[in-house]
Amino acid sequence: MSRRPKVVAISGSLREGSYTTLALTHALAAAERAGAETELIDPREWDLPLFDPDEREVGDAERLKTTVREADALLLGTPVYHGTISSALKNVLDYCGFEEFEETTVGLLATAGGGGYGRTLEHLRTSVRTIHGWSLPHEVGIRKAYDQFDDDGEFVDPELEARVAKLGRMTVEYAFIEPTPVIERATVDD
Repeated sequence: MSRRPKVVAISGSLREGSYTTLALTHALAAAERAGAETELIDPREWDLPLFDPDEREVGDAERLKTTVREADALLLGTPVYHGTISSALKNVLDYCGFEEFEETTVGLLATAGGGGYGRTLEHLRTSVRTIHGWSLPHEVGIRKAYDQFDDDGEFVDPELEARVAKLGRMTVEYAFIEPTPVIERATVDD
């Protein structure tokens, strides 16, 4: 029997009642139903001062790096702030690098107060690629996040709920993928 994958979600929101964190909990629930062991990193509960490259081992930095490194797949979620990722998520990512992300499957999620989230997801993809992670082709952007959940924290749109659940399931399905592409060299006929 193969081992259960470990899926870790990292929220980039510091807001109480965060829609980003709420959406990630739905994705994690889907990952758990698909057989994963799950964990949520809420930066409000971790001691992670503003990243200083001269002080890399402060607070919970080592625990963070170990948690991310031991994950088989990650979910990164961020609110959209000025068209990009939040400073809270950027700070978490700054503590991590190749050792934590290399060849790790990463699902991406962005929540917007308005309608635009495309550039934010693009920035996340670029960050993941830069540290050699493998981002899933299925991503979730949530427009007008304040209208997407009821008072109990459930999605009001079943299609959006299905997209978030699919993201969680895909992190499990592709947790052990080896994303090294096989490139066949072209030959020249004489």
